[in-house]
Amino acid sequence: MASQQFRMMRNVGESLAGRMGILSLLGLSLREINGTQFSKPFIPTPGYFTERSWDLKKTTYKQIWQIIHRGSMPELHANPEIDWQMFYGAYTKSYIERDVRELTQVGDEVKFLKFITAMAASTGQLLNLASACRDIGVSQPTAHRWLSILQTSHLVYLLQPYSNNLTKRAVKTPKVYFLDAGLAAYLTRWNTPDVMQNGAMAGAFFETFVIAEIIKSYFNAGVLEPPLFFYRDKEQNEIDLIISENGALYPIEVKKYADLSRKDVEAFSVLDKISGVVRGSGGVICPCEDLVGQMIPVTMI
Repeated sequence: MASQQFRMMRNVGESLAGRMGILSLLGLSLREINGTQFSKPFIPTPGYFTERSWDLKKTTYKQIWQIIHRGSMPELHANPEIDWQMFYGAYTKSYIERDVRELTQVGDEVKFLKFITAMAASTGQLLNLASACRDIGVSQPTAHRWLSILQTSHLVYLLQPYSNNLTKRAVKTPKVYFLDAGLAAYLTRWNTPDVMQNGAMAGAFFETFVIAEIIKSYFNAGVLEPPLFFYRDKEQNEIDLIISENGALYPIEVKKYADLSRKDVEAFSVLDKISGVVRGSGGVICPCEDLVGQMIPVTMI
């Protein structure tokens, strides 16, 4: 899919200017994997949940982690017999040695792969290019150029912080997310669903999957610039995701366990201090089975 994105942008002629629309296609979503027809962008409102429940397939906790680890490449779901490691090994090799080399210049391909791996290892975290540059031994301009390549090919997504003139204490650095958790797992060597689920990066992988699913719900509906943000300030208040829609801010927390506590939603009240908008209904997306209170099943995305 990365190569198609590059080729499409390269081959679009100026003669099509003003007469062409671009639809960004990511990997398979959970909706597509489960064969559901629901196509509206995710927003945590009662109306959305009512409509979503009409076309919902139950997925167990174990199945969720198997899907996260398997990744979103269509071939891996069309043919369950395909070896996961061999597939992603070939994909990575093809992406760097054929697609990127053919369509753009990255220079040192070994260091470029290390850079991709560094981004995978930091999925769900604040972007820290300075650290990646030190570890890999490349300049900041090179790292910025490589990051742009990963964004253009839809391997990574930069989630921007929500800010206005009343959120001066909020961080201004974006968070980086891999859009295919399976590829991120391959690059960081979490080689089975069980190891991933119980490993040090389990929370980051689950959050990565959730954010990617929400992004896909917007992209697949033709929304090229999803109204998605996060919030973190110097007092350590943090909201994993904010959906800005029609003058309302919908706060979302992401948890890998279905054990909601008051602390999980404490930071939501920060949004009440922002003038000009209202706080919409929010909740905690987790691997629960049913919509209960503020607990939102990941399958309802």
